[in-house]
Amino acid sequence: MASAQTESDRTDSDRPGSVHPSTPRRPSAARGLGDRLFRYQLTAAGVVVLAVMAAVGLFLLLRAGDALSARGLGFLTTAAWQPDVHNFGIAAVLTGTLLIAAVAVTISVPLAVGTALFISDIAPRGLRRTLVTMVDLMAAVPSVVYGLWGLFFLQQHVIGLSRWLSDWFGWIPLFSVDGARPGDPLASESVYTASTFVAGIVVALMVAPIQCSVMREVFAQTPAGEREGAYALGATRWGMIRAVVLPYGKGGIIGGTMLGLGRALGETIAVYLIISPVFTIQPHILQTGANSVSSLIALHYGDASEFGMSALMAAGLALFLLTLAVNFTASTVVARSRSGAQSEA
Repeated sequence: MASAQTESDRTDSDRPGSVHPSTPRRPSAARGLGDRLFRYQLTAAGVVVLAVMAAVGLFLLLRAGDALSARGLGFLTTAAWQPDVHNFGIAAVLTGTLLIAAVAVTISVPLAVGTALFISDIAPRGLRRTLVTMVDLMAAVPSVVYGLWGLFFLQQHVIGLSRWLSDWFGWIPLFSVDGARPGDPLASESVYTASTFVAGIVVALMVAPIQCSVMREVFAQTPAGEREGAYALGATRWGMIRAVVLPYGKGGIIGGTMLGLGRALGETIAVYLIISPVFTIQPHILQTGANSVSSLIALHYGDASEFGMSALMAAGLALFLLTLAVNFTASTVVARSRSGAQSEA
């Protein structure tokens, strides 16, 4: 009888669709009409965003077809820009774009991290609100204002720093300047104007508020128990920030950095006002002359021929793909971090 009962119990537990006693049940709740509508709206919004991105990429690809078919891979290796004679490429402007963005991120990331940490962990509560408002207002300033400020004010005050970097670190190719005369106080200052360095500083001040906002929000979400635990173990404020806040906010730091990098790659007006366009690969960031994809489009859009417009569209397509690659890489890294996993939950 006991064996028959055991066989019966085992048969019941092994029936298709039966739940084993040790298998946890997933909680479920009936979704009302409002929840379903909200979910459909979010899904539709995500689909619309992806559709718009795909439409933009397809539009650029179709308009750039003539230029890409005429140049082929030479479009990526040619520095000159003479589309009317089919001698054009983005080697020079793409290099300039990457250098300006690199200078901007190098300056903006420490500034954004320090400001975000001061607001979230050090500043008094009353001062914190004021600082948050000021940072947000800086992000709302038009780019043309930054460009005019950099052209007429910042540039003349940065020439001294550019000369000092060239004099002492000119043995590094990145900081060398053709035509510079170290130690000569009467040397011309024109070799340091309209450079990648000046444009990078201006762009850094433009993207730093965005980076700071993202980092500040992530730092503020650091678990209070872990902060208090670090203090209980005898950590100083800097020790707590280094051991708790910064590791937790790694995803926010990376995400904010990449978000600022994406804007720095596509910044147009400020760069256009400051740089002196050159169509050669110019790796010296302190030397006059630079270029970028966005400023190239702004410079030649008004007087471009039909084929020249196709070439500009090809340059825009390259910038579009570069920005997508940066953003997707950032999202992958952020999702694997602790703060990124918390935000996805």
